[in-house]
Amino acid sequence: MKEPSKQERRLGDLERELTLLSRHFIASRGPRIGQSLDRSAYVLLTRLETGEPLTLKELAHTFQADVSTINRQMSAMLRHGLVEHIPAPTRGAARTFRPTPLGLERLEADRAISRAGTARLIEAAGWSEARTQQFLTLMVEFNHGIEQLEGPA
Repeated sequence: MKEPSKQERRLGDLERELTLLSRHFIASRGPRIGQSLDRSAYVLLTRLETGEPLTLKELAHTFQADVSTINRQMSAMLRHGLVEHIPAPTRGAARTFRPTPLGLERLEADRAISRAGTARLIEAAGWSEARTQQFLTLMVEFNHGIEQLEGPA
């Protein structure tokens, strides 16, 4: 078997570390005690709060998911009063969605819990403000690069 190149080893290490980061970030922030939104509602509301109302198709494209999956998630959010339909005359028959005040209130409450968990992770790592800012800068650059490759989300 051929010995992996330095670049192959580095990419393998990076892939492993990103996998660990995603696992640790979700698990190490603590249980979802006090949070009222499921993960899909949290992610969808986070996207919907940033701009104009979106259609199911636009949300599916953003999250690279099937329209049927997004439709199920949005239907549950509609039933719970977290989002609402609004008219979109310029988009034909497509319905657009935006967060309701209740949805934004619950998102902010859950976000506060998530931020506290993130603070615990930074504290556990022993990072200074400068080191935390450096990590943030690199993550923003990394995500921007992904958006350039896949299209903005």
